Amino acid sequence: MTPRPGTFSLELFPPQTPEGAEKLRVARAQMALLAPRFFSVTFGAGGSTRDRTLATVLEIQREGHQAAPHLSCIGSTRESIRSILEQYRAHGIRHVVALRGDLPSGMARPGTFRYANELVEFIRAETGCWFHIEVAAYPEYHPQARSPLDDLLAFKRKLDAGADSAITQYFYNFDAYAHFIDECQAIGITAPIVPGIMPISSYSSLARFSDNCGAEIPRWIRKRLESYGDDAASIRAFGLDVVTELCEKLLASGAPGLHFYTLNQVALTSTLWQRLRLS
Repeated sequence: MTPRPGTFSLELFPPQTPEGAEKLRVARAQMALLAPRFFSVTFGAGGSTRDRTLATVLEIQREGHQAAPHLSCIGSTRESIRSILEQYRAHGIRHVVALRGDLPSGMARPGTFRYANELVEFIRAETGCWFHIEVAAYPEYHPQARSPLDDLLAFKRKLDAGADSAITQYFYNFDAYAHFIDECQAIGITAPIVPGIMPISSYSSLARFSDNCGAEIPRWIRKRLESYGDDAASIRAFGLDVVTELCEKLLASGAPGLHFYTLNQVALTSTLWQRLRLS
């Protein structure tokens, strides 16, 4: 089977316990069979997972796969980011995801970097072209944006600061992504913008995530999920159909790839991967 063109990648979060680390190794071995372009690894609020992010990234690299660690503005200083970048360069990591991040409860100040464009600019100043830098994009607009235009211009500032490409927040409304791409092209943005994809395994979890990050669950999807109650099998089957159709439309429209938020789970992402004939 000929692979589809594009960048297809998987996101993981660093485990908190030795048991979690072992479970992730098993899951990652199965995910590796899908041959993703890279694994991204999240970075906890305020740098809370710094060491675990590094450990996970280095394990992925030792297993022979490309890794892209996240970096966050929140709670970071120039010195701390410089130290992290030096470690990644020393280990041959060439790909990072630069984010503003969320302010943890009780933290009064975000840190040295207020916005992701400042972090991107610093990475470029410190390391030149060593890293391929990804940033975040929001087809349905960042929940803290004052207006759609402000959000679009904030995204452009990240690219103008030196970012190479972007991964979007997940969404289920194809038209939101299509409209966002049109708006980006209208102001001269040409960088690849890869859609973020969230498999659906649990309605309650999805609703909680979506409320926190501002991702819309279309009413027809929400109502169908609500109607299944505790029927997990029906929720997963319906979710697979919804997300498969969304991905097919995105790829048919010219999306430059797909980035899957796996939540460290294999089954749904693997099924979607196979349905989409990505391997």
